[in-house]
Amino acid sequence: MQAMSNPLLDFQDLPLFDQVQPAHVAPALDELLARANEALEAVTRPEFPAQWDEIARRLDIATEQLGRAWGVVSHLNGVADTPELRAAYNEALPRVTEFWTRLGADERLYAKYKAINPATLNPEQRQALKNAVRNFVLSGAELTGVDKERFSRIQERQAELSQKFSENALDATDAYAYYASEGELNGAPQDVIQAARAAAQADGKEGYKVTLKMPSYLPVMQFAHSSKLRETLYRAYVTRASDQGDPKFDNTALIKEILALRQEEARLLGYRNFGEVSVVPKMADSPQQVIDFLRDLAVKARPYGEKDVADMRAFAAEHLGLKNPQPWDWPYIGEKLKEARYSFSEQEVKQYFTAPKVLAGLFKIVETLFEVAIRRDVAPVWNPGVEFYRIERQSREGDLAVTQLVGQFYLDPSARTGKRGGAWMDDVRARWLRPDTGQLQMPVAHLVCNFADGVDGKPPLLTHDDVTTLFHETGHGLHHMLTQVNERDVSGISGVEWDAVELPSQFMENFCWEWDVLKHMTAHVDTGAPLPRELFEKMIAARNFQSGLQTLRQIEFALFDMLLHTDHDPAQDFMPLLTQVRSEVAVIQPPAFSRTAHTFSHIFAGGYAAGYYSYKWAEVLSADAYAAFEETAGKDGLPNVETGRKYRQAILEAGGSRPAMESFKAFRGREPSLDALLRHQGMA
Repeated sequence: MQAMSNPLLDFQDLPLFDQVQPAHVAPALDELLARANEALEAVTRPEFPAQWDEIARRLDIATEQLGRAWGVVSHLNGVADTPELRAAYNEALPRVTEFWTRLGADERLYAKYKAINPATLNPEQRQALKNAVRNFVLSGAELTGVDKERFSRIQERQAELSQKFSENALDATDAYAYYASEGELNGAPQDVIQAARAAAQADGKEGYKVTLKMPSYLPVMQFAHSSKLRETLYRAYVTRASDQGDPKFDNTALIKEILALRQEEARLLGYRNFGEVSVVPKMADSPQQVIDFLRDLAVKARPYGEKDVADMRAFAAEHLGLKNPQPWDWPYIGEKLKEARYSFSEQEVKQYFTAPKVLAGLFKIVETLFEVAIRRDVAPVWNPGVEFYRIERQSREGDLAVTQLVGQFYLDPSARTGKRGGAWMDDVRARWLRPDTGQLQMPVAHLVCNFADGVDGKPPLLTHDDVTTLFHETGHGLHHMLTQVNERDVSGISGVEWDAVELPSQFMENFCWEWDVLKHMTAHVDTGAPLPRELFEKMIAARNFQSGLQTLRQIEFALFDMLLHTDHDPAQDFMPLLTQVRSEVAVIQPPAFSRTAHTFSHIFAGGYAAGYYSYKWAEVLSADAYAAFEETAGKDGLPNVETGRKYRQAILEAGGSRPAMESFKAFRGREPSLDALLRHQGMA
């Protein structure tokens, strides 16, 4: 297959997503791995100069193209999964993993980088070099002989296990369907009932099809009156991919092996456990510091969590006839209490958040705050529902107004079969002053969500949570696209400490609670009327509804993750540890059959191992950063553009070109404080 006939080998501009077939994967990787291996051999020869630009010209070009092509394949595997593509992906995965593992641990390349004179580099390159040397050590470059070989095998096996974990979680979710009869869905939102009816008809079945995908599962758990139906779905949901469900999707053995391999990897690198390895490139100093931070926050949140549960118990007994609530009743009780206390429901709010209007409002705030313009653009896509945009900035050259491209992004908003659940941002390519052409390559990002489609020809309706998710992923995207750094390895999100990478995403969520922002992004699906101020005030009153409970839930996950990778013996069953953490932190104890660890993809298939605490730590950073906007807001309540510019320059534009703490201090003038987070969450 010649280069031009294989879309994965076309790097002239944007990926040819609409042309990629499973048959293209193997030949493209044959070609790209051969080029990358050739480049690696060339730059590690003794006579090759130990110079940053020379190495970049030869090696970085080859590895960047390999990374971009594999990124296309991985992305399609996540959003357009088919048996053929999955087979091609799994066949290629070991080869790709083997190359990156070998590259990261190549002692000849490590020696070459160590020989580079930092005085010949600009500050961005110096930071990239510092990261590179650290990463070589963490990738086993200082290991030799049998240890090095074993380290390499561990990386390959971990990649296989993570992929299988992910597949099991997706397949177990996709495999389940419950066909409810007339009346069983009473209480559920009308659009959810209509979608369930349409889904059953599409399967040629009677009744209403309910699945474990969030747009179907969550509203039923929150609103359906039938406790029996909620129990059926809850059991199916919390036992997915575990020993309690279909054995062919059981992730138990995979989890044990992943944990054992991580422990072995840590020992090979000279650390006591994987938690210690994980924090090396992060802001945190040690696993113990993280554990102390989480336990401290748990103590502060616990009284609020206990009050949340006491309120629900009292309400359930008095108004719902539930004297002894079961685990599947809590979401329903919570929703009913919220409706009673604040006289509104999520369903009422949802009617005002139509996807097109929300998107227009999001773009308006981004354009105002960061002095850019967002325009529709054209690119090949993998699904007709995917949209493509460009971000531009106006500048002046003499008397002329010049439009500059800043970045581009794909938006894939809808849930569908073959697309993994959740929401995420990923990079397509980084901003980079290319060493081969001298041209500046502009950054491109993916923003992926899983919203329900519109029904009866109406636009999709988003819950306020959906809106927050969209703002969150856009925050990640802006971090990647607004960067002004020209060195690939530290531009945008690259090189940013993992526990700081959520700062820009969580920062953006705050705008979903500002009246002056929200009023521009709402229009009732039937009347076009904006969100009434009175309803907004109720939302604000309910904003911190059960924030104690939610905080404790996040801490439960984060503490389990860190203890699992520090104190836990991988040879032992991990369920007792989860039970222990729940008894320490949780104020609602899940049933013994609950197996949340078995679909905890963040830590077993998503890069957050011994790093899930990052969400809570970044909330501290983002709340404190947002407080600067609260302190400088104008009389109209709108964010101050000067503050927006300072934030953009200090944090977004700097990317990974300096430590995150330096960027934070450049913006705030001091280190972060917990106060703003506790205040924002009503726990001050």
